[in-house]
Amino acid sequence: MKAFYSDTFVLPLPDQHRFPMAKYRLLRERLLDEGVLAASDLCVPDAIGWDDLRLVHDAAYVAAVETGTLTAEAQRRIGFPWSPMMAERARRSVGATLAAAREVAVPNASRIPTVAANLAGGTHHAFRDHGEGYCVFNDVAVAATVLLRDGAIARAAVVDCDVHQGNGTAAIFRDNPAVFTVSLHGVHNYPFRKEVSDLDVTFEDGAGDEEYLAALHHHLPRVLDVERPDLVFYLAGADPYEGDRLGRLKLTVAGLRARDRFVFETCRARQVPVVVTMSGGYALDIDAIVTIHANTIREAAHSCRAVPA
Repeated sequence: MKAFYSDTFVLPLPDQHRFPMAKYRLLRERLLDEGVLAASDLCVPDAIGWDDLRLVHDAAYVAAVETGTLTAEAQRRIGFPWSPMMAERARRSVGATLAAAREVAVPNASRIPTVAANLAGGTHHAFRDHGEGYCVFNDVAVAATVLLRDGAIARAAVVDCDVHQGNGTAAIFRDNPAVFTVSLHGVHNYPFRKEVSDLDVTFEDGAGDEEYLAALHHHLPRVLDVERPDLVFYLAGADPYEGDRLGRLKLTVAGLRARDRFVFETCRARQVPVVVTMSGGYALDIDAIVTIHANTIREAAHSCRAVPA
């Protein structure tokens, strides 16, 4: 499987900033060290074009990111200070999700659905006119919109398993019947003013593996069977983990891997290709975050190799 990475475009952050930027480099290194991916599987994406960003985001907001004229309040809301590298890295991350989507949207000779990954991405808190929650541009929204424009797909589903609601994605696609948005998230967690997804599945604080996986098993097959998407964007957040600082749920590492396995198996059984992004993960133990993300890619790679039934 192909995986696209942008960790070489380093966003400079102040000391003690709580966003774990190093996890992206550590994830790529772990995948290579453990033989999950080969060097030939890894690609640096092109930066997304400014015109493609404007398909989803307001021109004034895109221009502010491009020229460095974001207000102090806009930067505070995003959670990152503006710099040329902030803008470049945001564009590369969106480019990675688009590249992964293009990789799997075209049927292969064997007609076996495949998976491709962005080893970052999942920036689901970015709205049309602003960013927030460490999200500058909405990578999944832009990638889906570009593929719809180009006729590569007719329908998409967004399966968001980050612990925080995909509020930006829900708002962007609210009136677009070609994209079905699903968000499984903590009901009492950020964002505290929720948007309305096509399907919101919520969990109380402390929900663990059994409750979470039961909900996923109930809803995901029904969504795929009814909506019949040509492509699934899967946001495989590491932040439902029991050790996450911002998660408030209690999923184990094994439970999160079971989540990933079920998503990939369910999509594969229905011949639906998948683009997977890493999304959130804020445990103090960065090795735990990397392990969870690496397990996601391990399950994705296994799905690509599995013999179809």
